[in-house]
Amino acid sequence: MENAMPTETAAPPQVLILGIGNVLWADEGFGVRAVEGLHRDYHFPGNVHLLDGGTQGLYLLEHVQDADILIVFDAVDYGLPPGTLKLIRDAEVPRFMGAKKMSLHQAGFEEVLAVAELTNRLPRHLVLIGVQPVELEDYGGSLRRAVKAQIAPAIGHALDCLAAFGVHYAPRPVPLPPGAGLTGAELDIDDYESRRPDAAQAFRHGDPRFLKSAD
Repeated sequence: MENAMPTETAAPPQVLILGIGNVLWADEGFGVRAVEGLHRDYHFPGNVHLLDGGTQGLYLLEHVQDADILIVFDAVDYGLPPGTLKLIRDAEVPRFMGAKKMSLHQAGFEEVLAVAELTNRLPRHLVLIGVQPVELEDYGGSLRRAVKAQIAPAIGHALDCLAAFGVHYAPRPVPLPPGAGLTGAELDIDDYESRRPDAAQAFRHGDPRFLKSAD
């Protein structure tokens, strides 16, 4: 009797879960805070990569090109009531990222998707989990309450997407401590919020000496 040929097992999909934005500008930091929370509370297999994309723009291209599944957390101007959470999928994602530019980081990520598509290395599946911001023009500020409240639901949507793609994950027995996350101890959300000086000590909207004309 001939020996049976070994059955090849398909390689697991490469998954990138990306948080983009700037934690220094209030609700701009939603994407980073969401992926940070996901990393703190859940453990993933080696084919799943979590990344604080910050405002890196085209520096993220290689990571995106290597992914089969891309899940992005971000603050997005959907034109909806502030604090609204909305999911966009696949071909709709580049359209929403480019339609209403809120910041330089969003324009940069639209370019990342465009270049990935031009090189025929756009992920097969795209999911954008976005929240409508409440406030952006607050330098040094953290997330507003309505936006912060959407971190847990956004993480839940990401986990549902992973399950639908057959990607396994597990809750960590103990959440990671501050300093062991993606952003480092200096930007841990609780420490960041508790150490912020009040408005009397730190002007929120730039130095007025540079905002007024010489006249």
